[in-house]
Amino acid sequence: MDKNKIRLWKWVLLLLLALFLAFVGMALLEMLASPSGHPFLMVLGAAALVLLYYGGVRVIEMRIPSDLPFKRLLPDTGLGLLIGAVFMACVVGVIAAVGCASIASTPFQWREQLTVFIFFLCIAVAEEVMFRGVLFRWIDERFGLWPALIVSSAIFGFMHIMQPNATVWSSLAIAIEAGLLLGAAYKWTGTLWLPIGIHWAWNFVQGNVFGIAVSGGDAGPSFFRTSFQGPEIVTGGAFGAEASIVAVVLGAALSAWFIYRILKRTRNTAS
Repeated sequence: MDKNKIRLWKWVLLLLLALFLAFVGMALLEMLASPSGHPFLMVLGAAALVLLYYGGVRVIEMRIPSDLPFKRLLPDTGLGLLIGAVFMACVVGVIAAVGCASIASTPFQWREQLTVFIFFLCIAVAEEVMFRGVLFRWIDERFGLWPALIVSSAIFGFMHIMQPNATVWSSLAIAIEAGLLLGAAYKWTGTLWLPIGIHWAWNFVQGNVFGIAVSGGDAGPSFFRTSFQGPEIVTGGAFGAEASIVAVVLGAALSAWFIYRILKRTRNTAS
């Protein structure tokens, strides 16, 4: 289905239908997923949501989805895990370097860590299918990169206003540092695997490596425990490091790099 050749009202209705299916799948998966849930069931739930997305594209758009190439599953997810882990380590490292964080080790709880690791996989799959696979992609295919980035990032960021300790600033910060980054990463690679990997590692490393609140929520079992002191604009306050200006600046810089690569590839293709 060519989204540019159908009437706008029909495009809106089909987008709403796709978003509804993605939301239902996301809600069901997040009901199944919990830090105390069974890892095997959570993995099955994540796989089921990916299959639901695949089937939704086949039925609604009448084509095979191009953003779920199996051959890119491991390399793109692995790269995403690396990017997300390094990014969050850099955020915490900069905050510590300016004297606003101290890090201490904690006892390792491998069973709990494994469960939470899979839990954050479910969160990543659910939100990336919804916000990048459906919302970003549909807007991008109809209106282009910039409207897709702006709209999907804003909605993704302000969805977090419902989280504990959230503020308008924390939601704006997530829109800039994470919404833009995940959208640009999706566009750059053309697969859902890269943003899923980034999102997965972003949450796990923040909460369960460094012991920092994830989007205002409890950190849970972690390798380290990070204590913040100093201005909230630097530390992120009760919401966590995602509300830090450090995360915003680093996230915006990484997003800019992805966008630069996208635009350069577009120019080379057109020439």
